[in-house]
This record gives sequence, C-alpha cells and structure tokens, in this order.
Amino acid sequence: MGRSLSHLVTVLSDLQGRGLAFRSLTEAIDTESAAGRLMGHTLGALAEFERALIVERTQAGLKAAKKRGTKLGRKPSLSDDQRKHARELLDKGESPLAVAKLLNVCRATLYNNLKS
Repeated sequence: MGRSLSHLVTVLSDLQGRGLAFRSLTEAIDTESAAGRLMGHTLGALAEFERALIVERTQAGLKAAKKRGTKLGRKPSLSDDQRKHARELLDKGESPLAVAKLLNVCRATLYNNLKS
C-alpha cells in the first residue's frame, strides 16, 4: 500500500483525516483501533527495514565484486579487434551502415564503440 514507512503513514493519515478506516484482509490491521494503527506502523517499519537491508547487501556485494576485479555490466558489443577493423574500413571510405552490417550491430552501436 505504501512505498516506504513515511508514505504508508501519510496514506493512512489521509484516510483517517477523511473519516475512513483501513482494514487489511490478510493481516490483523484495522485502523479503527489504536492497536490496529500500531500494527500498521510496525509492519510498515519492518518492510522499510527489510528494504534497507537488501540495498546494503547489494551495495556490499557490488563493492566486493569490484574489489575482486570482476567486470560489472554488459559485455562489450565489439572486441578490440573488431573496433580496429571497423575504424580501418571507415577510414578507407566504407559507409558506417555497411560496416555495422558486417559486424552484425546497429549503426548507433558502431558509433558508440568508436567514440573512445
């Protein structure tokens, strides 16, 4: 129902301000009672805490992978030899579209690989 604890609290407060109550069918949350409001806030806090842990673990894993020398992201579309060959063909006057077709990539990919 909410993307974060603060969002959940805002939504529940907005509902309460309009004279509406929230009742969850799967959890024991009924905002008509104080205990239900407490339960809603507690579950929201736990969900936000879990999300924060996931983010921390993901960041730690990425940092460890980089430290081990693992390359992150997609593999390059063209190898160094293919980039060199493409540059030679273009310098000889071959059209970029023909070179891209030869290398089985689109023209934009060819241009992006030749930038560096």
